[in-house]
Amino acid sequence: MRRRDFSQAAMLSCATVTLGGVSAQALAQPTAFKEGTDYYKLGRPAPVDAPADKVEVVEFFGYWCPHCARFEPAFDAWLKKAPAHMAVRRVPVAFRDDNVPLQRLYYVLEAMGKVEELHGKVFTALHVEKVRFNTQDDIAAWLVKQGVDKAKFLEFYNSFSVAGKARRATQITEAYQVDGVPGLGVAGKYFTSGSLAKSMDRALAVVEHLAQPGRKA
Repeated sequence: MRRRDFSQAAMLSCATVTLGGVSAQALAQPTAFKEGTDYYKLGRPAPVDAPADKVEVVEFFGYWCPHCARFEPAFDAWLKKAPAHMAVRRVPVAFRDDNVPLQRLYYVLEAMGKVEELHGKVFTALHVEKVRFNTQDDIAAWLVKQGVDKAKFLEFYNSFSVAGKARRATQITEAYQVDGVPGLGVAGKYFTSGSLAKSMDRALAVVEHLAQPGRKA
């Protein structure tokens, strides 16, 4: 979902999202991927956290985004089979101040070792069950129902560490020039999305193409 589409979120779909695996046709035709059409190259490299022998892949997402909710099962399946030379991480995007609580929520789950258990459930709660996640109290109430200690959640939520990670997420989002989610960054150099690649399946194939070991820029 793009920044400018928030006010029309119920009516507009700004990205094509499919839930199957990466298409064999897309993987078989890497030369079909064109800079400026299927992906763009950053004018200035974005910061990366991956080791020197790994290619970093970043999933930009927002819990608030319905397109991200639809894409997440496919991304999770792809992530479990991602090539060993990739270092994959998620970066929660806010775009607006009222989405910052959800941005912080991801880093709280990460700090508490709860991403695998609760990441997908947050999407379901928001987009299927229509649970309110507007404030830290809303989030705390839901997490307590998932068996999370409220005091521990609030400690992490209001910590300097989580606040710093949220700020860094915003900086990385800006460095990649992300204007809509879900989106995928590669090696601090490239960005693709369903809007660019025409589907998120194809965007994943673009990522595998761009992240090939030894690939020249």
